[in-house]
Amino acid sequence: MDPWTQIDSAPVPGSDSELTLLQRDDDFAIRISDVQGDLMNSRMYHSEEMLAELGCNRLGTIDNARVLVGGLGMGFTLAAALRIVAASAEVIVAELVPKVVEWNQGPLGLCAGRPIDDERAHIHQGDVIALLKHPEKKFDAILLDVDNGPEAMTASANGWLYTREGLKTIYQKLRPEGIVAIWSVRSDNGFTGKLKKTGFKVRAHTVRARPGKGSRHTIFVAQKPR
Repeated sequence: MDPWTQIDSAPVPGSDSELTLLQRDDDFAIRISDVQGDLMNSRMYHSEEMLAELGCNRLGTIDNARVLVGGLGMGFTLAAALRIVAASAEVIVAELVPKVVEWNQGPLGLCAGRPIDDERAHIHQGDVIALLKHPEKKFDAILLDVDNGPEAMTASANGWLYTREGLKTIYQKLRPEGIVAIWSVRSDNGFTGKLKKTGFKVRAHTVRARPGKGSRHTIFVAQKPR
């Protein structure tokens, strides 16, 4: 098997970490410094698609739905959300690392079918927290895949998302029956309890990196009551 070749790198704003983009034949991987293994891999994206499916499954018949995606990654979550929502929907993607957007505009975008070219998709180059604190916009679904679980990894500021204050802000930014779905490398009963105390109805789903096989990941699905 051919070795991976690094084709680009990018600093993560607000941290000492660096992302690297690698390619091997038609496969791509994104890695982060000081963490073993791939952060993302173009052959293992089923759980990223399930993040969108579990968070957006009620939006197919809702006009003018608005979805916020935290983390563009390789575009698989965005592509899955766009397959579900109606033609009138708006899907806003917050990506902290500008180079990740550039990579998706180049060859990496082919992995998920170039979803950022969809007219319903809008890229916000910056922190998802800024959009969550925006005084006006509300969302029908919020999909978060910015860390490996309910604790900061790529940027220390992300830790706020999983605090009581952060979860309360997310709750307030959702429309009635809105859902926040959070990707995690593992289950976390303490975080499930924190979501419930915020007022959400919560289910934790176990999903696979590939359909029916691969690593097991957790999607926390928390719905705001009507």
